[in-house]
Amino acid sequence: MNIRVLKQFLALADTLHFGRASDDCHISISALSRNIRHLEDELGVALFNRDNRTVALTQEGQKFLKYARDTSHQWQLIRHELTDNSDELSGEISLYSSVTASYSFLYELLRRFRVAFPAIEIKLRTGDPEHAIGHILDGKEDITIAARPLNLPRGVAFKQIAISPLLFIAPLEQPVPNVPNKTPTSPQEWASIPMILSENGVSRTRVDEWFRQHDMTPRIYAQVTGNEAIVSMVSLGFGIGVVPKIVLDNSPLKDRVQVLEVTPELEPYDIGLITLKKNLKNPLVEAFWALIKEETR
Repeated sequence: MNIRVLKQFLALADTLHFGRASDDCHISISALSRNIRHLEDELGVALFNRDNRTVALTQEGQKFLKYARDTSHQWQLIRHELTDNSDELSGEISLYSSVTASYSFLYELLRRFRVAFPAIEIKLRTGDPEHAIGHILDGKEDITIAARPLNLPRGVAFKQIAISPLLFIAPLEQPVPNVPNKTPTSPQEWASIPMILSENGVSRTRVDEWFRQHDMTPRIYAQVTGNEAIVSMVSLGFGIGVVPKIVLDNSPLKDRVQVLEVTPELEPYDIGLITLKKNLKNPLVEAFWALIKEETR
């Protein structure tokens, strides 16, 4: 067993797709498959169930995944410690953010980070922000940008970057009679309006609490993964939605929707960097964390 094969195992465990994992590892599918087989033979258990269509971790594979993540993390630390013969940091860190965050916050921060630490390789993945903390807890990424939940998981560190209001948005025009283009004024009106909401996460929690406080049950038309899709559906007149202001400000469809003046306002998003506290012992992660502190002073 070696660290190279462990990283190939991690790539396959993350993607559950031999093609994507082999691309990430810059090897052929046959070589990846062969190395995984050798690893399974060495361990004496099957790590993956695979057929012609699907790949899934076995129960043993789930247990080995934690070991592989911890080992890869420790390898990065000791490798840096043993080879650090200069003042220049080098190695790799992984970041995860939504598409909106990648060009709202990360562009300038990554530019500055690259200038300050040119030898550090940055691996960036984008996706649904509601999965961000899960990626950190599972050890898939070193750092992520996400909204701070009401209860931050134990062992997780948070550093604020910005605050973004949560907005009720409606279509600019009224293409459908039961989708108003002005703020509802009564519980009866709210109850009749189709709502387009996040499937889960911080935004959904705060919207649900808002309706509970007003003793109303929303008529949910769609539960969407990704705030950008909410803006799209609202602009087409499917209903009223709730999105962070930062998403609306960066949407190409912002001129097709309007912000409703709803009181009381929803509690805003507290957006920031999230990592495991133990990751801050990694000099590469600490360097990125410190750069953000400079940015937000």
